[in-house]
Amino acid sequence: MNPIEQFGQWIREANTIAVLTGAGMSTESGIPDFRSENGIYAQEERVEYYLSEHYYQKNPVDFWRRFKRMFSLKLMGDFAPNAGHRFLRWLEDIGKTVVILTQNIDGLHTKAGNTNVIELHGTLQTATCLSCGKTYDLAFVNRTDVPCCGECGTILKPDVVLFGGLVPHIEEAFARAAESDLLLAMGTSLEVAPVNQIPFYVAAESPATRKVLINKTATRMDGMFDLIIYGGIGETVAAVRERLEQK
Repeated sequence: MNPIEQFGQWIREANTIAVLTGAGMSTESGIPDFRSENGIYAQEERVEYYLSEHYYQKNPVDFWRRFKRMFSLKLMGDFAPNAGHRFLRWLEDIGKTVVILTQNIDGLHTKAGNTNVIELHGTLQTATCLSCGKTYDLAFVNRTDVPCCGECGTILKPDVVLFGGLVPHIEEAFARAAESDLLLAMGTSLEVAPVNQIPFYVAAESPATRKVLINKTATRMDGMFDLIIYGGIGETVAAVRERLEQK
């Protein structure tokens, strides 16, 4: 059985699918990668310092200037879900329980219509006032160079996990992955902790869970997966959907 057929069969047999997505999912929507050799982080100095909790507290005005430039925030609202996002929504449509554990901060899984999305690194789509708790959307954030709360004037904080910050919902992500029948990793090099420990946890806690990796290149975690498909996400999911719809 070829990899696409095997993948399709495992989807048919699964009731609950946990999907771990990384930058490779976003790049197919035209969003630049952050961590690759030519990515955003490689083009900036001291990224871990300037995009940190410490620097936001120290100099929130300059923090926002750098943050908006690095993430091309004014363009972020223009990006749309791609075939990979739409495939995951389609899995829900055919009756699968799908939980998405995403490292991406672009909000495209939610835009695609998936109903159970755990944004492990937060989202660029909103910012929150730490004084009064009010949350603002991307259009509001982009209105001024330094977005401030319309109620109390406090400089907002983006709803992303900054360097030095805690990863929210990580325990829930580990648990949901271990409860699944199929763990699907899409477009991730599995280099960033603690998210990259999820396949190890699933292997230890739920050995019956099948694990599939779709990525353009090999990763250091390849040995953790039962099936690996090297290729683009869009072309891969198109092929497997075609086979699933034929059955």
